[in-house]
Amino acid sequence: MTKTAFDLPGFDLDAFVAATLAEDLGVGGDITSAAVIPADARFTGVMDSRDAIVVAGLPIAEAFFRALDPAVEIETLVADGARAAAGTDLMRIAGKACALLTAERSALNTVQHLSGIATMTRAYVDRIAGTGATLLDTRKTIPGLRVLEKYATRMGGATNHRMGLWDAAMIKDNHVAVAGSVSEAVKRAKDAGIERIIVEVDRIDQIEPALAAGATHLLLDNMNVPTLRGAVTLVGGRVPTEASGGVTLDTIRAIAEAGVTYVSVGRLTQSAPAADIGLDFAVQAA
Repeated sequence: MTKTAFDLPGFDLDAFVAATLAEDLGVGGDITSAAVIPADARFTGVMDSRDAIVVAGLPIAEAFFRALDPAVEIETLVADGARAAAGTDLMRIAGKACALLTAERSALNTVQHLSGIATMTRAYVDRIAGTGATLLDTRKTIPGLRVLEKYATRMGGATNHRMGLWDAAMIKDNHVAVAGSVSEAVKRAKDAGIERIIVEVDRIDQIEPALAAGATHLLLDNMNVPTLRGAVTLVGGRVPTEASGGVTLDTIRAIAEAGVTYVSVGRLTQSAPAADIGLDFAVQAA
């Protein structure tokens, strides 16, 4: 099989494509195409966007088509991360009709989902432009798709936050309740040799104990804008500050203008609608 030139650390493209196609094909294969389409028929196709989007996932779509037709001819017309106006052609394809039809839904599902995330992300990034704040994603991802979904947020202009439970400590209220105090929770994280220690606080009076204990990052949870401003002033640049909780496109600008270093938004991966992308095939002339 001709490999698709797409390398995403922590993501096995071949395994993803194989598992996705296996889910769709089941034990009987594509019975519709096998019954209706002659084995030697060839199609040409154009994938296009029906709305203005930020593109993400085209190399993965290519891998689906190549998995079933290694000789497929593919011309990618737009790079991942680019803005595409409504009506933009994204990819041209020519190859075996049965193979292209069988791969179509898996390819489209992936591009629609990832482009939807990238498009919503770009809207949030644009909304806070000039504030100095950076948009972060979260771990609120579909199980098994985290690496892909966080790739899509990067294509939309966000910065990946924690990729998992392993790359930074995140001390929240339940951790504090068990440890007995913010100070004790942070001390235990430091004693474990953890360098990045994020502490979630939802009250101003929690800030100094967290900093004194050695927090390296403060997550200011569900604070209104005046409280955020006060928190940022109190922190005084000693550690990065992150606003989180209930952030929407309507509220993010004011939140960012409170002076926080970061704003994290779970809905980027939780609630982004699929982009309206289609793929139209035609019989290829002999």
